[in-house]
Amino acid sequence: MPNSQRKPHIANHYLQATIRGAERQGAQREALLKNAGIPPAWLNKPEQLITEEQLTRLIKSVWRATQDEFMGLSTRRCKNGTFALMTDYCLGSATLGAVLRKSARFFNIACDNVDIGLGQSNRNKLVFFCLSLEDASQDTDHLLQEFLMLMWQRFSCWLVDQQIPFATTQFSYPPPPHVAEYRAMYPGELQFNQSVCGFYLHERHLQLPIIRSEAELAVFLKEAPAYILHRPNHDDSLRSRVRTLLAQQSLKDMPSLDQIAQHLHMTPRSIGRKLQEEGTSLRNIKTSLRREYATKLMSTENLSIADISERVGFSETASFCRAFKRWTGKSPSQWPG
Repeated sequence: MPNSQRKPHIANHYLQATIRGAERQGAQREALLKNAGIPPAWLNKPEQLITEEQLTRLIKSVWRATQDEFMGLSTRRCKNGTFALMTDYCLGSATLGAVLRKSARFFNIACDNVDIGLGQSNRNKLVFFCLSLEDASQDTDHLLQEFLMLMWQRFSCWLVDQQIPFATTQFSYPPPPHVAEYRAMYPGELQFNQSVCGFYLHERHLQLPIIRSEAELAVFLKEAPAYILHRPNHDDSLRSRVRTLLAQQSLKDMPSLDQIAQHLHMTPRSIGRKLQEEGTSLRNIKTSLRREYATKLMSTENLSIADISERVGFSETASFCRAFKRWTGKSPSQWPG
């Protein structure tokens, strides 16, 4: 197991929040904690952080006790195995967009008390995935809402094997006392006191191909919720910050150096100098994003080279073909053979 899963870094708040619903159903806190290998004396000790491994075991303990994947934190139960059935139903999809639509349809039918759906937003080229509890009265610590958001975001990243730069994650409640945890859990901007919970991503990410196999899914589910709770390594480099900013935009019209400088509150000159010190440049970062997106789209069914060329940001297919051969050593018609 990675060291990051053994290193305590999760707030103690999550011990009580995780068992609260099970306790309401009559489960004993001492038994739940001991089944997870967590000393009951740790409860309500803010200075005592916990590991991803410990929280994973505790959630599994609560799932067994409640027979409810919503952990007793919803007004309606979600039977154990529902999420696994949904992933099996969606795995054959070609793209992430198809998975998000099918998973929403599945859960809206299988589980009451959830409002899930994918739709256009009024923000330029962004789509909104609504993922909200219709009645959150039992989710007093917001744990279930947090977990649902994490589950869909990180499962999406796992399916396409890349960190998707979600532009904004929004919540239908005020910033909670443990809001510092949110900044580590969710990428991009955070918004509170919204009408519903959900997250925004650029529409081009909906075309990312699903690359996971049934065997990989079986491992993912066996270890669940370990992957969902695992926090990706944080990269504070300017390269990473610029790349994340660009990845949230359309590849057809990525922001200029002056626009990036304004967003990051830096001068264009200092950005260029710092990127050079890190061994890259704005041009290289833009090229890398286009190359990665193009190679992923090449494995997606029913997309012509002209379609991919346009989505990657080229006005002429011939220019894209030359660039693709320069990037990969092969023409699009030869890829991946």
